[in-house]
Amino acid sequence: MTATPAVDPTMDAITTAVTLGHEGETARARQELLAIWEDLGVLGDPLHRCTLAHYLADLQSDPAAALIWDVRALDAAGALTDQRAGEHHAGLQVDGFYPSLHLNIADNLRRLGAFEAAAEQISRAEERVAALPPGPYGDMIRAAIGGVSDAIAARDTTPRSTSPTVTATD
Repeated sequence: MTATPAVDPTMDAITTAVTLGHEGETARARQELLAIWEDLGVLGDPLHRCTLAHYLADLQSDPAAALIWDVRALDAAGALTDQRAGEHHAGLQVDGFYPSLHLNIADNLRRLGAFEAAAEQISRAEERVAALPPGPYGDMIRAAIGGVSDAIAARDTTPRSTSPTVTATD
């Protein structure tokens, strides 16, 4: 018998807000995620904080604002356990979060012209790619790591066309 994931109203609310953002309602999505963040507080469930901050970063058009949220997501991942992640989705492991988290921080630092710090973060992402699952998601993150690495080497601050923040508006 397969275990059914526990009902998680906070993750459901985060998912609903993220869907709004994907549908172009960026301001409303940001507003809803910020309200959830206020309810969570800095000591809230690390899975909720990591997920929310990761998606809220994607809704920022300013790379400095996105960087703040990406650092919050990375911080929350440090407090997250595989057991808690697995309660949300069977087999989900925290190690698989890190390539994307470091990639996003590197990309924001690159866009801000902080190339040395960006290179350090992209190296951390590259060191953790083995934790990515096979398939489309892992392939997408690996390709993005390569693209950001190339942009860092070229000292290019242009937003990537595939970056979620390219379409975010205030």
